[in-house]
Amino acid sequence: MSNLNRFLGGSPGSVLVKLIFLSLLVGAFLAFYEITPFELIERLFNWIASVFNLSFETVLEVGRWILYGAIIVVPLWLISRLFGSRR
Repeated sequence: MSNLNRFLGGSPGSVLVKLIFLSLLVGAFLAFYEITPFELIERLFNWIASVFNLSFETVLEVGRWILYGAIIVVPLWLISRLFGSRR
């Protein structure tokens, strides 16, 4: 088996026929749902951006919860340390 055949996964002719057939199937699917390749890529980037935005919003929300809890917990901890050290 030549290096080219090994790289392609078969003879160049058979690989070309397989790629043309798969391209036809995918093209028909996209045309049926009226999706362009550009729109598909744009949706992918928008989805990735929304995941990052959601992650950032989640981090901000958790940080807010920590701050709210610390407003109560830290003074109580400080008071318990001050009055507990007299033992």
